[in-house]
Formats: sequence, structure tokens, C-alpha cells
Amino acid sequence: MPRPGWRKQPEDSRLTDHLSIGVLTRTFSRELIDSILSSTGKVQQRIRLLPSRVMIYYILALSLYPQDSYEEVMRHLSEGLRWADQFRSSWSVPSKVAIFKARLRLGAEPMKRLYEAVAKPLAVPGDAGAFYRGFRLVAIDGTSLSVADSAENLAHFSKPTTPLGEAAYAKARIVGLLECGTHTIFAADVGPYSTAEQVLAQGVIDQLKPGMLCLGDRGFFSYDLWQQVASTGAQVLWRAKVNYRIETVAELEDGSYLGNVYHHKDRAKRHPMMVRVIEYHITEGEDPDLFYRLFCSITDPEIAPAHELAALYAKRWEIESAFDELKTHQFEARRVLRSQSPELVYQEIWGMLALHVGIRELMYDVSASSRGDPLSLSFLGSLRTARTSALMSPGFSPRGPR
Repeated sequence: MPRPGWRKQPEDSRLTDHLSIGVLTRTFSRELIDSILSSTGKVQQRIRLLPSRVMIYYILALSLYPQDSYEEVMRHLSEGLRWADQFRSSWSVPSKVAIFKARLRLGAEPMKRLYEAVAKPLAVPGDAGAFYRGFRLVAIDGTSLSVADSAENLAHFSKPTTPLGEAAYAKARIVGLLECGTHTIFAADVGPYSTAEQVLAQGVIDQLKPGMLCLGDRGFFSYDLWQQVASTGAQVLWRAKVNYRIETVAELEDGSYLGNVYHHKDRAKRHPMMVRVIEYHITEGEDPDLFYRLFCSITDPEIAPAHELAALYAKRWEIESAFDELKTHQFEARRVLRSQSPELVYQEIWGMLALHVGIRELMYDVSASSRGDPLSLSFLGSLRTARTSALMSPGFSPRGPR
């Protein structure tokens, strides 16, 4: 029996015309998906059991139901529509082979474009924890995901080495930019584990903007990458290695100092790059004498005092929390990605990242309506709400399939 508010669809309507992803359809609208399919040339040329738009929703759903089989994920997407007599007899869940072939037809590029279209900073001035003295706080870091042990994956991705030998699985590496106040990963790049974080970082740095203050760990600092960030107009607060050579220029009244650093190839020291250096010890915790050295592009201590920057650096850990949401809760600690080829691995990862953005946007809108803090909401609870809504609230559209 139809649920209240649902209307009977035209006789020639097909179930695949109306599949969506519940409340997250507000982020991943049919109009947006259709425009991406058109721009990437992935609009199907003939009517299929699994149209391109359906497959984009399906890839998102793979991350929404990570432990379920291919067929079961498709069944979740269609379950809320199967009350209609016309759909009961006209459509059945496709086989795993049919779904696999449809994924191959779609490829990774539409999912990458979808992520890039929805990923953006969300916070506005006044939001708790999102700004420091007018600077939007963002962080950069990397993580990795294990991929299936297929021959194609092993030829493209690489296995990390550990003190005990080679790791069990090859891995894909992700480097992302996070808005600290909302946990939104608003830019990302993906590659094999053998691609260094600094290399992948070059693919996201251009998403930094004037008015942002980017926090980063010591693995990211280099002369070239710092210059690339500076060209965007954003400010930087990155940890640096303690053995990095610094040429002291001037002591500042707040205990920090200005210093010149040089490119490793500039042995004649002809092209100095000035940074502000903040050094301090951590006197509590597991390591009571941990030494920190931070490089900052804000050279005026009145704009950003050293003691505030030292305390602010802890916000860098927000991106670790966001990666935990992605890998532990959204991915349900699944050991490896499903996909058996590099193209589908990238497709799956972009789908994971896009879905995380959609959930975080939902959480931000809920918190904004009550003037609350989006980080105080439960990510796991919001994820469960999204899963339930995909089953119960499909949301019809008069538009035809793509």
C-alpha cells in the first residue's frame, strides 16, 4: 500500500527513473548528476537496466552500506519504491555481473567531478571553532586505504614496507584539505601509496584561498610547497623537523623569531625564504619533554601571538578525526575496498569522499538551524539517519533517466 503523500507515477515510468539516496539527494540532486554525466560524455546512448544516473547513486550507496553485497546495495536503493504494483512486475535487482559492467561503463571521472562539485567549506563567520582571528581554519593531511589483491590492483598500487616486512595489502593514498570547524574534506587527491603525500598535496593546494590559515604536520613542509601555498594568498602554520637549518634574522617580542630557510638545491643561499618560527616544549602527557617547532607565514606577532599559535596547532588533529569518520564509521572498518581494478578503486574512493561531504553538509545544516556546533553532533547517528532515509524516502522526480 502506498505511503501517505506518495503519488502514482505515469504508466510508462520505470523504477530506475526515480531511484535516489534519501535525504542526501538534497546534496546530490538529479540536475547536478545529469550535468556531470553530460560534461563527461557518460550519458547512455540507449535505454539500459542500469542508467548512468542510477549508477552514480549506486556508487554513493556502496559507501553507505559497505558490508552489504553488490545486489543487496541495489536492493536497498529500490526497496522504498517497490510498493508500487507497476514496479513490482517491471524491475528486478540486476545481477552482480550486470552491476560490475555498469560500473565499468561509468568509470571514475564522473564520481571525481561529483565530489569536486559538492565539496566546499561550509562555515560562516561566528561559527564555533571554525575561525581564528578572522582566518578560516583548515588542515592538510593524508591517509590510506587497502585495496583488493587483484593482479590489476597490485600492478598499479603498492604495498607499504613495515619493520616486519611487506604489508599484507597494497594501498591507495589520499591527501585532503579539511575545514576544521565542520570536518568537511573540501579538496582531495588520490593516488598509489608510492606517490608521496607532498606530491599529492600539490593537487589540492590550489583550493586554498586568501583568508584561510592552513595547519599541517612536519611531513608536508618543503620550500617548494610553502611557496605554492603562499601563491594562493592563504596563511600557513606547519610543523617543521627539528633538524631543519634556519638562519636567524630577528627575535620577536613574543618569543618567536624570524628566520630564513633555503631550497636544498640553493647551496649558494641566494634565494632566502623568510618564515616565523615558534618553538616550545610539551611538558605533560606520555612524552613530557616533546619539542615542537612551527613555521608560520604570519610574521606580525600582534596579528597572531606565538602562545595562541602553539595552542591553535592542536586543531590540526581535526583532520585525523575526519579520516576516522571516513574509515572506521562510514567504511565500518572494512579491511579492503571492494573494487578489483584501479579505475573502480578510484571510482569507489571518490564516492566515499563525496558521501562524507553529503553527510557533513547535512550535519552542518541541522546544527545551523539551532545555532549549535556541528562537531557536537554524532557522525554515526547522522550516518544511520542517511541509511534509513535511503530506504524509506526515495523522492520521486518528473525528470527522465540519464
